[in-house]
This record gives sequence, structure tokens and C-alpha cells, in this order.
Amino acid sequence: MNVSVIIPVYNRRDQLLKAVESVKNQTYKASEIIVIDDGSTDGTSALFPIEGVIYKKIKHSGFPGAVRNRGVELAKSPYIAFLDSDDVWKETKLEKQVEYIIKNPECKILYTKEHWINNGKTVSQKKRKYKKSGDIFKESLQGCIIGPSTVVIEKSLFSSFNGFNENYEICEDYDLWLRICNSNHIHYLDEELIDKIAGHGDQLSFKYGFIEPFKIEVLENLLLNYSLTPRNREEGYEHILKKYEIIINGCIKRDKLQEAEHYKNRESKFKSLWRERWIQN
Repeated sequence: MNVSVIIPVYNRRDQLLKAVESVKNQTYKASEIIVIDDGSTDGTSALFPIEGVIYKKIKHSGFPGAVRNRGVELAKSPYIAFLDSDDVWKETKLEKQVEYIIKNPECKILYTKEHWINNGKTVSQKKRKYKKSGDIFKESLQGCIIGPSTVVIEKSLFSSFNGFNENYEICEDYDLWLRICNSNHIHYLDEELIDKIAGHGDQLSFKYGFIEPFKIEVLENLLLNYSLTPRNREEGYEHILKKYEIIINGCIKRDKLQEAEHYKNRESKFKSLWRERWIQN
């Protein structure tokens, strides 16, 4: 079973080396390792060539989905795995996922548990009890429960959804997994097979902090422009209304009344479009 590994990177020269080594040290070897450099300016390109690694530098976009998509376009294997440049794989990660897929040939997408590390310390994941196989659309509305660095996915499935939305700087993974979850059985391997590294300031979550507005943008587009199953459409509608409420109340609490009014108007417009799209027709 051939697997291409896609590693997007931007100005993470030292972290990238650890990510690449974690792939090269796998007990099951990837067919190819593809590093897509989003216009780094920290000397990342000077690391290459590295034996066994395909390296391509592109013009900087700042949109992770676009960078990953360029990697998939180069990939020759029928299966794709992603690895963020600040994460590392456990050495048996690919082996265990390949074994699972071979035993479960209906599996088109498989994700795993993550070992979270923040500023060098393990972060407990006891509260994240919603990870599971099957229909996980409702659970996935809560947040991005499928970690990109854990995924192995059929390239044909990825391509059938046109990959990551290249217009999202944040939550591009939240968007893609929801679209896939709407109509596909998701498989989950309950083992910590990656180290998810957090706590460094170049992460987009640090840049923006509060990412709920980005999730609302994703959900608005998803609910108005995609043919979700009736049940998932209703689940999504109820969930986005809760998100509007949380954001509006948060703005009022912080005395940001103009921003609160903005989201009230946005919610009203969304409800109107929703009725026009799904109720009146």
C-alpha cells in the first residue's frame, strides 16, 4: 500500500527537520515524502536536497489548505497522509494505519488519537471523549476533532471534495472534514500516534486567538451552498445559531457593542438566506 506524505512548511526550518525525520524513521516506509515550502524566508530551502524528500517552493500565500493541495497535486500514491511541520509521528504511525486499512478495505479515511504537548508539557485529552468511528458529523461541528497530522486518506476521496478550501486562512481542515463526514463513514484508530506540538507563537491560533468567527464563516458557506443530508443540515443550523449567540454575548460582555450588532445583522441575514434556500423552496 503506497502512501505519499505531504508536509507544508513556512519558516519552521528546525521543526521541519524533526517532522521529516519522524517520517523517514517509520517502521513502514512512505512511498514518497513531499515538502511544500510556502515561500519561507528563514533559509528552509538551504536544507535541501534531502535524500528521499521531494522539495518544492511556491509563492507565499499564507493559506495552509492551498499549500497542502499543491502537495497532493504532486503525489503519485493512491493514499495521502498529512503532517504539519511542527508535529512529529510516532515511529509505528504509518504501519498501524496501513495494517488497519488492509484489514478494513472499505476504509477511505482513517484518523488517530493525538498526544498533545504544550510548551514541553503533556496536555490531558481526557475531556476529548467524542473521537470515534462512523457518522461523526454532529461531533465534528464542535471543533476539528480530526487532526490533519493523523490522517491517511484515499487520494481519490480527497480529490472528489476538491481538497482544502484555499480561501480559508484558518479552519480549512474543519471545513473539509465536515464536508467529508456528511456522506462518509469515518474510521478512527484509538492510539496516540503523533505528537501534536503547541505553544509556539507562529501558530495561526496565536495570531488570532479567538477562532469562532472563522468557524461561523465555514458553517455559513457549508449550510448555504452544500447539499448536506437533511439531518446534518438541521444539526448544522442549530449549531451555528449557538455560535452566533456565544459570539454576540461575548461582544456585549466585553462592551464591544458595535461588533455585537455586526453579528446580530449577520445572523439575521443568514437566517433569511437559510429560509430562502431550504424552507421556501
